[in-house]
Amino acid sequence: MKIANNLELYKSPLYPVRKIKDLRDMILQSEELYAEETAYMVKDPIALRQIEPRSEEARKLKADPSRPYGRISFKQFIADVRAFATGLMQLGVKPGCRVAIYAETRYEWYVSYLAVVNGLAVVVPLDKEQPAAELLSLVQRSGADTLLYSNFKKTLVEEVRAEMTDIERFVQFDLPADADTETSYFWDILADGQDLRDAGDRAYDDLPIDREAMSVLLFTSGTSAKSKAVMLSHANICANLMGMCSMVYIDEHDTFLSVLPLHHTYECTCGYLCQLYRGSTVAVSDGLRHILNNMKETGTTIILVVPLMVEAFHRGIYRKVNADPKTAKKLKTGKKISNFLLKLKIDVRKKLFKQIHEGFGGKLNLIIAGGAAISPDLISSMQELGFHVIQGYGLTECAPILALNRDVYYNNKSAGLPLPDVDVKIINPDEDGIGEIIGKGENIMVGYYQAPELNAAAIDQDGYYHRSEEHTSEHTGDLGYLTEDQFVIITGRKSNLIVTKNGKNIFPEEIEYLIKQSDLVQETVVCGVKDEQGEEIVTAQIFLNEEALAADPELADLALTDDKLKDMMFKWIKDEVNSKLIPYKHVRDVVLRDTEFPKNTSRKIKRF
Repeated sequence: MKIANNLELYKSPLYPVRKIKDLRDMILQSEELYAEETAYMVKDPIALRQIEPRSEEARKLKADPSRPYGRISFKQFIADVRAFATGLMQLGVKPGCRVAIYAETRYEWYVSYLAVVNGLAVVVPLDKEQPAAELLSLVQRSGADTLLYSNFKKTLVEEVRAEMTDIERFVQFDLPADADTETSYFWDILADGQDLRDAGDRAYDDLPIDREAMSVLLFTSGTSAKSKAVMLSHANICANLMGMCSMVYIDEHDTFLSVLPLHHTYECTCGYLCQLYRGSTVAVSDGLRHILNNMKETGTTIILVVPLMVEAFHRGIYRKVNADPKTAKKLKTGKKISNFLLKLKIDVRKKLFKQIHEGFGGKLNLIIAGGAAISPDLISSMQELGFHVIQGYGLTECAPILALNRDVYYNNKSAGLPLPDVDVKIINPDEDGIGEIIGKGENIMVGYYQAPELNAAAIDQDGYYHRSEEHTSEHTGDLGYLTEDQFVIITGRKSNLIVTKNGKNIFPEEIEYLIKQSDLVQETVVCGVKDEQGEEIVTAQIFLNEEALAADPELADLALTDDKLKDMMFKWIKDEVNSKLIPYKHVRDVVLRDTEFPKNTSRKIKRF
C-alpha cells in the first residue's frame, strides 16, 4: 500500500485531463490529437477494408483467430462514425428514436454506439447473452424502433421478429440473405452515408446534444422483468472519463485488450470510451480462450477484468511454476531479491520474472479489476511479480465508477479512493462504523426509465445515490466504511447479510475470502440456511478446483461431491477458517457442488 502525506492529495487529480463537454467534443479532440494513430486492432477483413463488403469472399467470411491483426486509425474510425450516422438518418433515424445494439464486441458495435449517441438518438446496448424472450421484453421496454444485430444473434432475432412490432428498422452487422429485403446491411448504410457526406451533407454534425438528457439506456443484470433501466447522459459519462483518467495514467502508447461485454458500462466507459479519450489502442479479443495469445499478438499493456480472470491468471502462473521444483525455488529466491531492492526503490521485477511476463505478451503493466470483490492477497501476489493490479468500485447507475485505486496511491484491501469530484460517505453506521455506502457527483445517473418510485428511493434530496432493490424502496446497498485516508472498504452487500437470531450481522464476503485461500476451492458462496428451529446456519457452498484435485493422487479419482471431499473441506474450514472467526460467524455446514455457480455475462456469480 502507498498512501499520501495529506488528505488533500486524495481530492486532487494526479494527472492532467483535457476538458470535454460531451462525447462529440471528445472525439473531435481525439481526431485532431491522434489522427493517424491506431484506434483499433481488429481481425475483420471487411472493417480493415481488405475485402469488399458484398463480395463473394465476404459472404463466406468466418471468424478466424489465426488471422493477423490489422490497424484502423482514429481518423478512419471517426469518419466511419459520421458516415454510418448519416446513413442512419437517411433511413429515418432521428432525435427521439431508440437504437438497440444486440451483438458481440466488434468494430461495428464501436461505430454504432458513437454514431447514435452523439445527438442522433438514444442508444440501448443489450446483453448479447439474452435469450429471445428476454430480448423481446427489453426491446419493448426500451421503446426501441431500430435494432442492430449480428449474424451471431440472427436466429434469436428471427425467433421473435414478428412480435417486435415497434421495430421499424432491422440492421445486420453481417451480410443479410439476398431474399431478405426488410433487413438493412451495416456496410451499405455506411457507404450510402459516406456518399452523402462526399456530396456535402453535414446535417449529422450539426445535431444538438443536450449533455444533461438521457442519451444511453442501459439495463442492469437480472431477468428482463426485474432489471432496472438506467438513463445516462453525456455529462454522466464525461465526468467519469475525466475523473478516472486523472487517477490512472493511460496514453497513446498503451494498447488495451477488450475481453468483457460492451453492453456493460464498466467495459463501455473504461475500456472503450476511455481509450478513445486518451488516444490508446483498443484490440478486440478473439474470446476468453484466446486472451493470452491476443496479448502476445497485440503487445497489450492494459486489460480490464473481473476478479475470476485475475484468479485464473494467477493459477496459470503458479501451476507452471510449481510443476518444476527448480523453477519454484528460483521464483522464491527472485521474490526475496526483488522485495529487498524495492525497499531501495529499485524495481527489477520485469527482468527477474521475464519468463512469466512473456507469457502475457511481455508488455502488460496494468490490470484493472472490478465488478466484484477481489482478494488483497491475490493483488499483492500479482504485484510482487511486477503486474500492477488495482481495483475500483462502481455501479451502472454511477456511469460506472465511484471509487478507484490510483496507480500511485493505493490500498489493496480497498475498492479505492473516491473520484476527485465524487463525494462518498457512510450512512447509518453500526457500532463498528460499518454502514451503507452512498455517492454523489456529476456521474450519478439521470434516473431510472419510467420508474418514479425507484428514483425516489435511489436518489435522495441531497443528490446521493442509494442502491435499492428492484421495484421496491428497500435499500440493498453495499456496506462498508472509509479509512482515515478516505479509502473505501467494502465489507459486503446488505442484501447478502446474514442476521442471527441474536441480531448479529454476518458478512458472507468475509468468510468467502477466507475459504478461497484453499487451492482446492475454485468458487464459494456463503449464505444463511434456516435449520429446523428457524435459526440461520452459516453454510458454505463450494465448487472445487478440478485441476487442483487432479494434481493430487489421493483425490484425483473422486467425484466433486464425494463425502470424503466434503469431510476434508469441513475439517479444513473448522481448522483454518472458523479459527479466525468469532463463534457466531462459524461455518456450520458445507455443501459441495458438481457444477460452477451460475454467472451473468460479466462473470459475476448470481447469488440468488
